[in-house]
Amino acid sequence: MKWPMEYSLASVPDLNGMVAVVTGANGGLGLQTAKVLAAAGATVITASRDQGKAARADEEIRGAVPRATVEPVELDLADQGSVRRAAAQILARHGSVDILVLNAGLMATPKRQTQDGFELQFGVNHLGHWTLTALLMPALLAAPHARVVTVTSTARLLAWPNEPGHPQLLGRYDPWLAYGQSKLANYHFGLGLHERLRRAGVDAMSLLAHPGLSHTDLQPSSVASGTGGPMGRFWMLAARYAGMGVTAGAMPQIRAATDPGAKSGELYGPRFTTFGPPVRLPVLRPRIHSEIDRLWDVSERETCVAITM
Repeated sequence: MKWPMEYSLASVPDLNGMVAVVTGANGGLGLQTAKVLAAAGATVITASRDQGKAARADEEIRGAVPRATVEPVELDLADQGSVRRAAAQILARHGSVDILVLNAGLMATPKRQTQDGFELQFGVNHLGHWTLTALLMPALLAAPHARVVTVTSTARLLAWPNEPGHPQLLGRYDPWLAYGQSKLANYHFGLGLHERLRRAGVDAMSLLAHPGLSHTDLQPSSVASGTGGPMGRFWMLAARYAGMGVTAGAMPQIRAATDPGAKSGELYGPRFTTFGPPVRLPVLRPRIHSEIDRLWDVSERETCVAITM
């Protein structure tokens, strides 16, 4: 079989004059994404919680891309107040945002809550990004053909069909179920945002990406937390010995953020599910509208923030 031409780093177009926001840009896939966008000429806002690590990451970006324009912003997705402050800083600096990559995330953490009382993984992986997107929407709509890229995972298949209808997982917490629920929320969020942008008749796009099996610090962190269990140890070893490096692992979200031929509502991931070049994947939609509507209701109720266009 002859495969179509692959999308590579050389495929990324000129992004001069564009503003990109990348959450979790202080390491792993987020740092690689920020590097590539900066190398293509974009002004990159690195939105990260750990500012010491963020400073080192920004130095790494400038070392790799001497002409890079990098603007650090402190963002703790586990604190809605921090999300609001970060969004306010970005809006104060820039009237428009061309690319928003919702990359940051936690995996299989112990049972904990965010500053606002949300289950930690759902609160960080989805609700923090929900609020950031909502608050940045005026800047996204001010840009021509803006893109929001939501990073999901095949772990969304671990979630129960009715999730995230019960976002706190009260009385039945399981770290991997919670992770799968948050990744399913990311999947439904990206598709739901696409539908709402389309109905509003605006040029902005919403796309999804998943990195497959990539060797980053996400797997070791789940083991270090003590709650990853045998599954956490399995995935850490699998990623270490069989996973893609961050350069390849970040390519699906980089393609979703930059490919001139990409369209709103599309999902990008490795060709062979866990590895391979970034390709457009089929979007499965069983009961999708009811799940999306439920997610919208839950997200607005929990954050008291609505996404308007």
